Amino acid sequence: MCKTKMATDAAEPTRSPRTSRATLQSPRTPPGRSAGPSNSQRPAASSSARTSTPPPAAAARSSPSTSFSSYPSTSIHYSSSTGPGGFDKDSKNSLSSLTSLSSLRDTLPETPIVYDISEIRSATNSFLAKRYSSSTTPSWLCTLRSKEVLIFQRKSRTAMSTFDLQKKLSVICKSHYSSIIKLLGACISGEQHIYLVYEFVHGASLSSCLRSSRNPNFTVLSTWLSRMQVATDLAHALDYIHTNMNFVHNHVKSSSVIVTEPSFNAKICHFGAAQLCGEVGNSEDDEENLQKRPEEEIASATSPISSEPSRSTDRKAPQFQGTVGYMSPEFQASGVGTKKSDVYAFGVVILELVSGEEPYKYRVDKESKEIKRTSVIDTAADAVAEGGDDGDGGGLGKEARVRRWVDRRLRDSFPVEVAEKATRVALDCVHVDVDRRPDMRRVAGKISKLYLDSVKWSNSLKMPTDMISVSLAPR
Repeated sequence: MCKTKMATDAAEPTRSPRTSRATLQSPRTPPGRSAGPSNSQRPAASSSARTSTPPPAAAARSSPSTSFSSYPSTSIHYSSSTGPGGFDKDSKNSLSSLTSLSSLRDTLPETPIVYDISEIRSATNSFLAKRYSSSTTPSWLCTLRSKEVLIFQRKSRTAMSTFDLQKKLSVICKSHYSSIIKLLGACISGEQHIYLVYEFVHGASLSSCLRSSRNPNFTVLSTWLSRMQVATDLAHALDYIHTNMNFVHNHVKSSSVIVTEPSFNAKICHFGAAQLCGEVGNSEDDEENLQKRPEEEIASATSPISSEPSRSTDRKAPQFQGTVGYMSPEFQASGVGTKKSDVYAFGVVILELVSGEEPYKYRVDKESKEIKRTSVIDTAADAVAEGGDDGDGGGLGKEARVRRWVDRRLRDSFPVEVAEKATRVALDCVHVDVDRRPDMRRVAGKISKLYLDSVKWSNSLKMPTDMISVSLAPR
């Protein structure tokens, strides 16, 4: 760590010729009176006599160390090249310290802002500006208070005053994590809508990076390491939300993950939306209520016939609409989001990363002419299932099934063992039984280890991993 001149003087005080006790006026000396002759002008005998048996008070005043503690202002040397705060303008250490302080100031959480509705209307041209995305949630990319921001319009399910909004924002905006898009503030518009203002991050959603309607054979995430990087960033972001903030995200899906450019890091958005919109209550109480619910309700939600989430008859329970494919069975039965439902949605996103497929695929059966729905969870379970032919018969072994299931656009350039382990971690997250799902702290640790294993695999090849196109197993 670089030391400034102030820190160096504080650690090793030295007497400068300009700040010597002999030339400085004592604070106890009245104005206009000399502080007395210096030690160099006194006779030698008198000097030795005084130093041999000094009084306690005089000895304390003549000691350099106690002099520094009693009069700290006389131990710091200021010159014409010294800037404010005692930093030397010509010192490289001081410049580096000022740079580090400036970068540290940028990372500190800002004070949350309660915007006025007039500011939101002005920034969005009275909500007539072009929508940023085609999702069901209206959003606008605009400039607000000299910052490029994204404004989301959401329905508020509970009445909230400005004071309550400020109180909730002060808690939510305390979070400051590199993989979470920062919430800058919010605005209440009557009792129906709330506008959430987030910082704008350059990049694209994970769903659009994995699946492009214009070019289905192309993906930005064309390497295994890039996908494991996204998985690791997302896992640690959810772990921070669950463990450090004790919040539930409730909107975990591939379209809520932004892949930044050019580093391909992942950032999760819509953090704090569930709390501000009144979609959830106390997460601990919600999980206790879910454990008390009959198993028949959860079993009915997992029925293949039912595709719409069922609603609880308890009006007091916070409810919100989920996204098909990411809703856990207990969420479909109760409409209440918990940390374990976030884990379930995270497992689905990991399966999307590995396979490149959507949570659900629909195809027309040639024989029955009926539309059948295929889940990415079912295909993943079939790929890593034990058993199968190892090459002697007509069936495929487990390694061959994994290679066939993993995204073709990776061109077989991935560690099969790591891909299988990542798939198994995701399948643990989407387990039907809530109690058998791991928490995000454990999941984040496993994903981080798989990322390190992927780095070792990439380094062992000694060549670019995106140039390998040799198929090692039948498709």
